[in-house]
Amino acid sequence: MSFLSKTDPQIYSIIKLEEDRIQNTLEMIPSNNFQSKAVLEALGSIFNYKYSEGYPKKRYYQGQEFADSVEILAMARAKKLFGVPYVNVQPYSGSPANTAIYFALLEPFKDKIMGLSLAFGGHLTHGSPVSFSGKYFTIVSYKLDDQGIIDYDEAERLAIEEKPKIIVCGATAYPRIIDFKRFGEIADKVGAYLLADISHITGLVVSGVHPSPVPYAHVIMTTTHKTLRGPRGAMIMVTRKGLKKDSELGNKIDKAVFPGLQGGPHDNQTAAIAVALKEASSVSFKKYGQQIVKNAKTLASELTKYGFNLISGGTDNHLLLIDLGNKKVNGAVAALALEIAGIIVNKNAVPNDPMPPFYPSGIRLGTPAVTTRGMKEKEMVKIAGWMNETINAVANHEFPSDKEKRREFWKKFRQEIVKNEKLIKTSKEVKSLCAKFPLL
Repeated sequence: MSFLSKTDPQIYSIIKLEEDRIQNTLEMIPSNNFQSKAVLEALGSIFNYKYSEGYPKKRYYQGQEFADSVEILAMARAKKLFGVPYVNVQPYSGSPANTAIYFALLEPFKDKIMGLSLAFGGHLTHGSPVSFSGKYFTIVSYKLDDQGIIDYDEAERLAIEEKPKIIVCGATAYPRIIDFKRFGEIADKVGAYLLADISHITGLVVSGVHPSPVPYAHVIMTTTHKTLRGPRGAMIMVTRKGLKKDSELGNKIDKAVFPGLQGGPHDNQTAAIAVALKEASSVSFKKYGQQIVKNAKTLASELTKYGFNLISGGTDNHLLLIDLGNKKVNGAVAALALEIAGIIVNKNAVPNDPMPPFYPSGIRLGTPAVTTRGMKEKEMVKIAGWMNETINAVANHEFPSDKEKRREFWKKFRQEIVKNEKLIKTSKEVKSLCAKFPLL
């Protein structure tokens, strides 16, 4: 970055600080991952300058020969990898992609969406009232049962009663296998479209450690930067089942993406997605996806030994959701303490959480990024031990119920926790481990 260091030393310095941070800490937020140098090179390529409004061979500007080649190649690789007849690689990210699907298939202020409740692990775009999805469409939400598993019987009952036009299956904080076959049967029974949002688990689907939604869903959406390990972006795919239900489904989605919601695609992003798709087609990537799950299961087992309350009792995929109520530690407290100890997770609501979203009762963590670094089961055992020590160091730190007292508590805690000698000691041990698995 010789040019950047001369042109903008401030931004250069911040970037170097971030490089140092990620090298010396354990990135365990399950939606985060590290891209290959090849993906990053494509993302930073000459295609940054290009504006390519429209679709391949149907652009509104000249000079599109190679932009077309990039997009055509990305689509072809996605079709082959997932076994689908249609794909759109232009969505800027997951939320715009889901927006495009809704506006392609639904009538605002009239049609219904049925998705997993945000409070039970769903996504904002699956029907949260604070999202466009909850503002423009009627929402019906299904939940988890008392064991932390999707209640498929209740979802079927709701679908029959409410008759949604689209059913969304997918989650951001659900640690178990999603039964796409069952969801497909429910959607078919009520004549609904089934949208599988596999953003979190795409790399696991490709690796064969999670069932594919392709035989059962009509439409599939995925981001490209999580377990797929590509750049920040998204893809929308239509299955053969989808085209059988509506032969114009692909065209409707194309029009919803452009000109309905977006302008020209980010060609550099498309190029990087194409590279990620090629990498995901390799044998080594399949082994990577398998190791993600092995690591998550080992971490879950070790944390359970320490008395952590894992929602659903464990994990089948890449993530763990932990209710810290029995540890008498708030999720926000835990997340900050773990960060100081060098372990990066996110605070997260748990099912039936009595606390507000900004100070939830749980944490969410996962293994994609540490697996990318080459860590395996042995390292998961160490990480579980560090997590246990860290949480014990802040035990009995629960938020007051009074809002004013809560603010005072949080301010005081943040000032004191950075001086905690136990956490500082752990952060040094974490740094030593990270040095054995260089990222840059």
